[in-house]
Amino acid sequence: MTQEHDLDEYLEQLWYMKEDEQTSVTALKRVLADKFDGVLLERLSVEGLAKISPDARNISLTSSGEAQARQLIRAHRLAERLLHDVLGSDVEKGACEFEHIVSLELVNSICTLLGHPKECPHGLPIPEGECCKRSEKTALSCVLPLNQLKLGASARIAYVKCQNDQQIHIMEGLCVRPGVVIKLHQNYPTYVIECEGAHIALDDAVAANISVWKDQQPSSQEAK
Repeated sequence: MTQEHDLDEYLEQLWYMKEDEQTSVTALKRVLADKFDGVLLERLSVEGLAKISPDARNISLTSSGEAQARQLIRAHRLAERLLHDVLGSDVEKGACEFEHIVSLELVNSICTLLGHPKECPHGLPIPEGECCKRSEKTALSCVLPLNQLKLGASARIAYVKCQNDQQIHIMEGLCVRPGVVIKLHQNYPTYVIECEGAHIALDDAVAANISVWKDQQPSSQEAK
């Protein structure tokens, strides 16, 4: 593992700390454990990627460091989305290396392919890219939440927003997963969908977190 790879990991951890509103060097040491290296910490400061307080107790990303960390986190969470929604693979197994080996252009291409998702499979926000800003209307026309699907219509699931691994497992246990064709039978007082031959009742909040492809019509056999 190269020093550049290690430096990226520090930037990622500082981004996570920023999301959790943590700034202490102690918290960073705790997360990195035996990977913590004071030399790398000093390098972050020297290269203008992080600012360390005079008493060396607190650390935060500079604007340059935040921009670099943002790209790493964006690539990682889009990789999780790709692996989970399209490839059906373990979301962590490949995503951890993904952000270190892909270009910005490829990351934006994957984002566009997935319809500019807002969250990773765990419900964490995916930092917005320039492609999202340019293609916002196009993205909205490609993907829509289940609660906007017409009654009696069938559609293929694009992705499912979940807040944690437990919710992911629950939805997968119900066969509500990307690529599966569903049919909306009822939208009041609860949503009832047909999925893999079973009828499943969903509340409004869950229905709003299931997104389907608007323009990808399933074949007549799949829609039955």
